[in-house]
Amino acid sequence: MPATTELAVAAQAPDPLRPEALFPIREVARLTGINPVTLRAWERRYGLIQPTRTESGHRLYSMHDVEAVREILGWIERGVAVSKVGKILAKSRMAQSQCLAPVNEGLLGEYGRWRDQLKLAVSAFDEAQLDRLYGQVFSCYALPVVFQEIFLPFWKQLLQDREVFGQTSEWLFLDGFLRGRILQRLALQRATPQHLLLTAFNQQCRELELLVAALLLGHDQLGVRVLGPGVPLQELTLVCEQLKPQALVVFSNHAPTTELPKRLKRLALTLDCPLMLAGDAADLAQDSFIDSPVVCLGSEGRVMQQRLRQFLGGYLDT
Repeated sequence: MPATTELAVAAQAPDPLRPEALFPIREVARLTGINPVTLRAWERRYGLIQPTRTESGHRLYSMHDVEAVREILGWIERGVAVSKVGKILAKSRMAQSQCLAPVNEGLLGEYGRWRDQLKLAVSAFDEAQLDRLYGQVFSCYALPVVFQEIFLPFWKQLLQDREVFGQTSEWLFLDGFLRGRILQRLALQRATPQHLLLTAFNQQCRELELLVAALLLGHDQLGVRVLGPGVPLQELTLVCEQLKPQALVVFSNHAPTTELPKRLKRLALTLDCPLMLAGDAADLAQDSFIDSPVVCLGSEGRVMQQRLRQFLGGYLDT
Protein backbone atom coordinates (compact mmCIF):
# COMPACT_ATOMS: atom_id res chain seq x y z
CA MET A 1 0.00 0.00 0.00
CA PRO A 2 1.52 3.41 -0.95
CA ALA A 3 2.47 5.64 1.96
CA THR A 4 0.06 8.37 0.87
CA THR A 5 -2.82 5.88 0.87
CA GLU A 6 -1.81 4.64 4.32
CA LEU A 7 -1.80 8.18 5.65
CA ALA A 8 -5.20 8.81 4.13
CA VAL A 9 -6.60 5.69 5.82
CA ALA A 10 -5.07 6.70 9.16
CA ALA A 11 -6.42 10.23 8.76
CA GLN A 12 -10.00 9.01 8.40
CA ALA A 13 -12.02 9.39 11.59
CA PRO A 14 -12.60 5.81 12.79
CA ASP A 15 -16.00 4.80 14.03
CA PRO A 16 -15.57 4.02 17.77
CA LEU A 17 -18.76 1.95 17.71
CA ARG A 18 -16.96 -0.66 15.61
CA PRO A 19 -14.75 -2.91 17.78
CA GLU A 20 -12.43 -3.56 14.80
CA ALA A 21 -11.79 0.18 14.22
CA LEU A 22 -8.16 1.32 14.11
CA PHE A 23 -7.08 4.72 15.39
CA PRO A 24 -4.04 6.85 14.48
CA ILE A 25 -1.90 7.99 17.39
CA ARG A 26 -3.31 11.53 17.47
CA GLU A 27 -6.85 10.14 17.85
CA VAL A 28 -5.72 7.90 20.73
CA ALA A 29 -4.16 10.98 22.33
CA ARG A 30 -7.51 12.79 22.01
CA LEU A 31 -9.49 9.86 23.42
CA THR A 32 -7.21 9.24 26.41
CA GLY A 33 -5.53 12.58 27.14
CA ILE A 34 -2.08 10.98 26.82
CA ASN A 35 0.19 12.79 24.36
CA PRO A 36 1.84 10.90 21.45
CA VAL A 37 5.34 11.23 22.93
CA THR A 38 4.23 9.42 26.09
CA LEU A 39 2.37 6.75 24.10
CA ARG A 40 5.53 6.02 22.10
CA ALA A 41 7.59 5.87 25.30
CA TRP A 42 5.17 3.40 26.91
CA GLU A 43 5.56 1.22 23.83
CA ARG A 44 9.35 1.45 23.35
CA ARG A 45 10.60 1.54 26.95
CA TYR A 46 8.10 -0.65 28.73
CA GLY A 47 6.22 -2.65 26.08
CA LEU A 48 2.90 -1.69 27.67
CA ILE A 49 1.05 -1.35 24.36
CA GLN A 50 1.76 -2.91 20.98
CA PRO A 51 -0.04 -1.07 18.15
CA THR A 52 -0.08 -2.50 14.67
CA ARG A 53 2.08 -0.87 12.01
CA THR A 54 1.40 0.02 8.41
CA GLU A 55 4.02 -0.86 5.79
CA SER A 56 5.50 2.61 6.16
CA GLY A 57 5.65 2.33 9.98
CA HIS A 58 2.66 4.40 11.07
CA ARG A 59 1.07 3.24 14.31
CA LEU A 60 -2.58 2.18 14.37
CA TYR A 61 -4.34 1.36 17.66
CA SER A 62 -7.36 -0.89 18.26
CA MET A 63 -10.08 -0.25 20.84
CA HIS A 64 -8.34 -2.89 22.97
CA ASP A 65 -5.19 -0.72 22.86
CA VAL A 66 -7.21 2.36 23.84
CA GLU A 67 -8.68 0.49 26.84
CA ALA A 68 -5.15 -0.65 27.77
CA VAL A 69 -3.95 2.97 27.75
CA ARG A 70 -6.79 3.93 30.08
CA GLU A 71 -5.96 1.01 32.37
CA ILE A 72 -2.30 2.07 32.51
CA LEU A 73 -3.35 5.64 33.31
CA GLY A 74 -5.59 4.35 36.09
CA TRP A 75 -2.69 2.55 37.76
CA ILE A 76 -0.44 5.61 37.48
CA GLU A 77 -3.14 7.78 39.07
CA ARG A 78 -3.25 5.31 41.99
CA GLY A 79 0.46 5.89 42.63
CA VAL A 80 2.08 3.02 40.71
CA ALA A 81 5.29 3.91 38.81
CA VAL A 82 4.94 3.39 35.06
CA SER A 83 7.99 1.09 35.12
CA LYS A 84 6.04 -1.32 37.36
CA VAL A 85 2.70 -1.26 35.58
CA GLY A 86 3.65 -3.99 33.07
CA LYS A 87 4.39 -6.54 35.80
CA ILE A 88 1.20 -5.61 37.65
CA LEU A 89 -0.95 -6.04 34.56
CA ALA A 90 0.66 -9.36 33.72
CA LYS A 91 0.22 -10.68 37.26
CA SER A 92 -3.39 -9.50 37.48
CA ARG A 93 -4.34 -11.07 34.16
CA MET A 94 -2.60 -14.33 35.04
CA ALA A 95 -4.52 -14.52 38.33
CA GLN A 96 -7.79 -13.94 36.52
CA SER A 97 -7.02 -16.53 33.85
CA GLN A 98 -6.56 -19.20 36.52
CA CYS A 99 -10.15 -18.72 37.68
CA LEU A 100 -11.94 -17.50 34.58
CA ALA A 101 -12.51 -18.78 31.07
CA PRO A 102 -10.75 -16.53 28.56
CA VAL A 103 -12.89 -13.67 27.34
CA ASN A 104 -13.01 -13.73 23.55
CA GLU A 105 -12.86 -10.70 21.29
CA GLY A 106 -16.57 -11.04 20.51
CA LEU A 107 -17.50 -10.52 24.16
CA LEU A 108 -15.15 -7.55 24.47
CA GLY A 109 -16.87 -5.96 21.49
CA GLU A 110 -20.25 -6.78 23.01
CA TYR A 111 -19.33 -5.09 26.28
CA GLY A 112 -18.10 -2.09 24.33
CA ARG A 113 -21.41 -1.77 22.50
CA TRP A 114 -23.27 -1.71 25.82
CA ARG A 115 -20.95 1.07 26.99
CA ASP A 116 -21.67 2.98 23.79
CA GLN A 117 -25.40 2.81 24.54
CA LEU A 118 -24.74 3.97 28.10
CA LYS A 119 -22.79 6.93 26.74
CA LEU A 120 -25.75 8.01 24.63
CA ALA A 121 -28.14 7.78 27.59
CA VAL A 122 -25.80 9.58 30.00
CA SER A 123 -24.90 12.37 27.56
CA ALA A 124 -28.63 13.02 27.18
CA PHE A 125 -29.18 12.77 30.98
CA ASP A 126 -31.94 10.29 30.13
CA GLU A 127 -32.59 8.46 33.41
CA ALA A 128 -35.44 6.39 31.98
CA GLN A 129 -33.25 5.03 29.18
CA LEU A 130 -30.36 4.49 31.60
CA ASP A 131 -32.69 2.51 33.85
CA ARG A 132 -33.81 0.37 30.91
CA LEU A 133 -30.21 -0.35 29.93
CA TYR A 134 -29.38 -1.18 33.55
CA GLY A 135 -32.16 -3.79 33.62
CA GLN A 136 -31.20 -5.23 30.23
CA VAL A 137 -27.54 -5.64 31.22
CA PHE A 138 -28.52 -7.37 34.46
CA SER A 139 -30.76 -9.77 32.56
CA CYS A 140 -27.90 -10.75 30.22
CA TYR A 141 -24.82 -11.14 32.45
CA ALA A 142 -23.57 -12.27 35.84
CA LEU A 143 -23.04 -9.62 38.52
CA PRO A 144 -19.22 -9.31 38.13
CA VAL A 145 -19.58 -8.75 34.38
CA VAL A 146 -22.32 -6.15 34.85
CA PHE A 147 -20.09 -3.88 36.90
CA GLN A 148 -16.48 -4.77 36.18
CA GLU A 149 -16.81 -5.14 32.41
CA ILE A 150 -19.58 -2.69 31.52
CA PHE A 151 -20.60 -0.06 34.09
CA LEU A 152 -17.37 0.62 36.01
CA PRO A 153 -15.11 0.95 32.91
CA PHE A 154 -17.51 3.59 31.53
CA TRP A 155 -17.75 5.28 34.95
CA LYS A 156 -13.93 5.38 35.18
CA GLN A 157 -13.64 6.76 31.66
CA LEU A 158 -15.94 9.66 32.55
CA LEU A 159 -14.00 10.20 35.76
CA GLN A 160 -10.69 10.36 33.90
CA ASP A 161 -12.14 12.79 31.33
CA ARG A 162 -13.90 15.00 33.89
CA GLU A 163 -11.84 18.06 32.92
CA VAL A 164 -13.54 18.05 29.51
CA PHE A 165 -16.51 20.42 29.49
CA GLY A 166 -19.69 18.56 30.44
CA GLN A 167 -17.98 15.36 31.58
CA THR A 168 -18.15 16.18 35.28
CA SER A 169 -21.93 16.59 35.11
CA GLU A 170 -22.27 13.33 33.17
CA TRP A 171 -20.07 11.48 35.68
CA LEU A 172 -22.07 12.82 38.64
CA PHE A 173 -25.31 11.80 36.92
CA LEU A 174 -24.08 8.23 36.33
CA ASP A 175 -22.44 7.98 39.75
CA GLY A 176 -25.61 9.01 41.55
CA PHE A 177 -27.75 6.64 39.48
CA LEU A 178 -25.51 3.62 40.16
CA ARG A 179 -25.11 4.35 43.87
CA GLY A 180 -28.87 4.52 44.25
CA ARG A 181 -29.47 1.22 42.46
CA ILE A 182 -26.73 -0.60 44.36
CA LEU A 183 -27.98 0.66 47.73
CA GLN A 184 -31.39 -0.78 46.87
CA ARG A 185 -29.83 -4.18 46.23
CA LEU A 186 -27.71 -4.07 49.37
CA ALA A 187 -30.81 -3.31 51.44
CA LEU A 188 -32.20 -6.72 50.45
CA GLN A 189 -29.19 -8.42 52.10
CA ARG A 190 -29.67 -6.86 55.51
CA ALA A 191 -32.08 -9.54 56.66
CA THR A 192 -29.42 -12.27 56.44
CA PRO A 193 -28.30 -13.64 59.83
CA GLN A 194 -24.58 -13.35 59.01
CA HIS A 195 -22.71 -10.38 57.63
CA LEU A 196 -19.34 -8.99 56.61
CA LEU A 197 -18.12 -5.55 57.59
CA LEU A 198 -16.59 -3.61 54.69
CA THR A 199 -14.60 -0.38 54.94
CA ALA A 200 -12.14 1.62 52.86
CA PHE A 201 -8.50 1.94 53.87
CA ASN A 202 -7.74 5.64 54.40
CA GLN A 203 -10.47 6.62 51.91
CA GLN A 204 -8.49 4.95 49.09
CA CYS A 205 -11.50 4.40 46.88
CA ARG A 206 -14.65 6.22 45.88
CA GLU A 207 -17.98 5.33 47.44
CA LEU A 208 -19.27 3.59 44.30
CA GLU A 209 -16.24 1.28 44.18
CA LEU A 210 -16.85 0.33 47.80
CA LEU A 211 -20.55 -0.32 47.17
CA VAL A 212 -19.76 -2.49 44.12
CA ALA A 213 -17.33 -4.51 46.25
CA ALA A 214 -20.09 -5.00 48.85
CA LEU A 215 -22.47 -6.24 46.17
CA LEU A 216 -19.88 -8.66 44.78
CA LEU A 217 -18.95 -10.07 48.19
CA GLY A 218 -22.47 -10.61 49.54
CA HIS A 219 -24.95 -13.36 48.71
CA ASP A 220 -28.22 -14.84 49.96
CA GLN A 221 -26.67 -16.21 53.15
CA LEU A 222 -24.16 -13.43 53.80
CA GLY A 223 -24.97 -9.72 53.89
CA VAL A 224 -22.44 -6.90 53.78
CA ARG A 225 -22.55 -3.88 56.06
CA VAL A 226 -20.64 -0.91 54.63
CA LEU A 227 -18.88 1.59 56.85
CA GLY A 228 -18.66 4.98 55.16
CA PRO A 229 -15.24 6.32 54.13
CA GLY A 230 -13.28 7.95 56.92
CA VAL A 231 -13.53 5.40 59.76
CA PRO A 232 -10.11 5.43 61.52
CA LEU A 233 -8.28 2.12 61.20
CA GLN A 234 -7.51 2.09 64.93
CA GLU A 235 -11.24 2.22 65.78
CA LEU A 236 -12.21 -0.83 63.73
CA THR A 237 -11.51 -3.19 66.63
CA LEU A 238 -14.12 -1.36 68.72
CA VAL A 239 -16.63 -1.40 65.83
CA CYS A 240 -16.14 -5.14 65.31
CA GLU A 241 -16.65 -5.81 69.02
CA GLN A 242 -20.05 -4.14 68.78
CA LEU A 243 -21.22 -5.51 65.41
CA LYS A 244 -19.61 -8.99 65.60
CA PRO A 245 -19.19 -9.58 61.83
CA GLN A 246 -18.13 -12.87 60.23
CA ALA A 247 -15.10 -11.02 58.91
CA LEU A 248 -13.76 -7.50 58.40
CA VAL A 249 -12.84 -6.59 54.81
CA VAL A 250 -10.62 -3.57 54.16
CA PHE A 251 -10.81 -2.26 50.59
CA SER A 252 -8.24 -0.19 48.70
CA ASN A 253 -7.74 0.57 45.01
CA HIS A 254 -4.45 2.43 45.49
CA ALA A 255 -0.87 1.20 45.26
CA PRO A 256 0.00 -0.09 48.75
CA THR A 257 2.54 1.81 50.82
CA THR A 258 5.10 0.01 52.98
CA GLU A 259 2.91 0.87 55.97
CA LEU A 260 -0.18 -0.99 54.72
CA PRO A 261 0.99 -4.57 55.54
CA LYS A 262 2.35 -3.48 58.92
CA ARG A 263 -0.84 -1.70 59.94
CA LEU A 264 -3.15 -4.48 58.79
CA LYS A 265 -1.09 -7.18 60.51
CA ARG A 266 -1.26 -5.20 63.77
CA LEU A 267 -5.00 -4.73 63.34
CA ALA A 268 -5.52 -8.46 62.74
CA LEU A 269 -3.99 -9.24 66.14
CA THR A 270 -6.64 -7.13 67.90
CA LEU A 271 -9.71 -8.59 66.16
CA ASP A 272 -11.97 -11.47 67.16
CA CYS A 273 -12.84 -12.06 63.49
CA PRO A 274 -10.78 -12.68 60.33
CA LEU A 275 -9.29 -9.67 58.50
CA MET A 276 -9.30 -9.54 54.71
CA LEU A 277 -7.92 -7.14 52.11
CA ALA A 278 -9.76 -6.57 48.81
CA GLY A 279 -9.29 -4.32 45.79
CA ASP A 280 -6.25 -3.60 43.65
CA ALA A 281 -4.07 -3.30 46.76
CA ALA A 282 -4.79 -6.96 47.54
CA ASP A 283 -3.27 -8.01 44.21
CA LEU A 284 -0.27 -5.69 44.57
CA ALA A 285 0.57 -6.51 48.20
CA GLN A 286 -0.29 -10.22 48.21
CA ASP A 287 3.32 -11.34 48.73
CA SER A 288 3.61 -9.11 51.82
CA PHE A 289 0.89 -11.09 53.61
CA ILE A 290 2.27 -14.61 53.13
CA ASP A 291 2.16 -16.51 56.45
CA SER A 292 0.17 -13.69 58.07
CA PRO A 293 -3.42 -13.72 59.42
CA VAL A 294 -4.52 -11.26 56.70
CA VAL A 295 -6.34 -12.86 53.75
CA CYS A 296 -5.99 -11.27 50.29
CA LEU A 297 -9.21 -11.60 48.31
CA GLY A 298 -8.00 -9.91 45.12
CA SER A 299 -9.85 -7.34 43.00
CA GLU A 300 -11.81 -9.29 40.38
CA GLY A 301 -15.40 -10.10 41.31
CA ARG A 302 -15.43 -13.87 40.77
CA VAL A 303 -11.99 -14.28 42.39
CA MET A 304 -13.10 -12.34 45.47
CA GLN A 305 -16.27 -14.44 45.76
CA GLN A 306 -14.38 -17.69 45.38
CA ARG A 307 -11.66 -16.87 47.91
CA LEU A 308 -14.18 -15.55 50.42
CA ARG A 309 -16.28 -18.73 50.21
CA GLN A 310 -13.17 -20.90 50.46
CA PHE A 311 -11.88 -19.08 53.52
CA LEU A 312 -15.20 -19.00 55.37
CA GLY A 313 -15.59 -22.67 54.47
CA GLY A 314 -12.23 -23.42 56.09
CA TYR A 315 -10.23 -24.54 53.07
CA LEU A 316 -8.26 -21.49 51.90
CA ASP A 317 -4.69 -21.19 53.13
CA THR A 318 -3.64 -17.73 54.26
